[in-house]
Amino acid sequence: MIIKPLSTSSREGVGKLADLRDRFQSTDNNCHKIVADIIQDVRNRGDQALLDYTRKFDSPDITIDQLKVTESEIEQAFEMVDEKLSNSLDLAIERIRTFHEHEKEQSWTITGDNGIITGRLVNPVDSAGLYVPGGQGGKTPLVSSVLMNGIPAGIAGVKRRVMVTPANSAGKVNPALLVAAGKIGIKEIYKIGSAWAIAALAYGTDLIPRVDVIVGPGNQFVAEAKQQVSGRVRIDMVAGPSEVLIIADETATPAYAAADMLAQAEHDPQALAILVTTSPEIADRVLEELEAQLPKLSREEIARKSLSERGVILIASSVEEAIEIANQLAAEHLELMIANPLDHVDKIRHAGAIFAGHNVPESTGDYLAGPNHVLPTMGTARFSSALGVETFVKKSSLISYPREALLADSEHIQRLANLEGLTGHARSAAIRTDERK
Repeated sequence: MIIKPLSTSSREGVGKLADLRDRFQSTDNNCHKIVADIIQDVRNRGDQALLDYTRKFDSPDITIDQLKVTESEIEQAFEMVDEKLSNSLDLAIERIRTFHEHEKEQSWTITGDNGIITGRLVNPVDSAGLYVPGGQGGKTPLVSSVLMNGIPAGIAGVKRRVMVTPANSAGKVNPALLVAAGKIGIKEIYKIGSAWAIAALAYGTDLIPRVDVIVGPGNQFVAEAKQQVSGRVRIDMVAGPSEVLIIADETATPAYAAADMLAQAEHDPQALAILVTTSPEIADRVLEELEAQLPKLSREEIARKSLSERGVILIASSVEEAIEIANQLAAEHLELMIANPLDHVDKIRHAGAIFAGHNVPESTGDYLAGPNHVLPTMGTARFSSALGVETFVKKSSLISYPREALLADSEHIQRLANLEGLTGHARSAAIRTDERK
């Protein structure tokens, strides 16, 4: 049995839930030190460090002038990608753009009776760095990452979008990535990856001017580098292993539930696939389906390891209990394979994305539905949201006082400032309202 089903009321089930609630993972100290050294090296040696790391780990023969993708390479990529893939990219772009257009915020002001004007000004950052993983040496190009990161930045109004992605051993970027970038207007692309790419984006080199925001998924070294440069730049989030939590009642189709668990498990041995069902029969049939479907996967070994070491099947007493478990675990992806799922959506407080119904696999959100697939993991959906247009904007407060309004407020300002021992603050108001000054 690849996963042992547990009752939520059993000692083992209670213990498993406690572990899941506390599943946040930090990188190990060794990774922290390695990344810190790489960042410092890039700060010290700039482009030469980028070239040395790229030659060592990705493209042995690449030269400094080949690190930036040329317009000619992008044009050639469009000739190499077949029409069907191009059409699929166009549809995904349309759906993602339509959804994210609704996320735009407007500046606003309030004018009071006393003439005081207050407000909030919404402006995009000047530049954003978009990290795109290499995908098995370029063999599995993660085009969805290009779209999910690049489109919201464009809608926000970011003038400079910079994409970084490791090249293959021949110094080439998969043409599908270049086409995806080209279709959404990204022209500044560099063939660098891992922690040195994040360092370059955060601190800048002669070749790559620094950016204001860094987004995009990556391995533990990318995640650690983003965490270490956070504060100097904004990052989207510190992402952990991909995860799905499926709530299934007796109406669920076991084959669907198993397929969606496998879709997460094939990502990584550390991926987390959880089924919470109200039906012991569904639990047994899902287990049968897992064994039947595993051999059909190209990443069977990865998925099997993930399920056997990390997979969870829990049997709950009711849909209500299952939903409360979901709120406690705050999963990246939450699927509701239950009767009348939309009737229960308002009970979900914490989830990265909710997939309501039997015919909405998580892969719809990964590629085509429109909402962003960059989602909080490891329980951080309790306080974090999906990447969106707001990731690429910042807000400034606006305050304007006519003299009459300051005269009315000055005494209060001085009283509060003096209470805090900030006499300079008090004087800055008093000097404007004291007719003798």
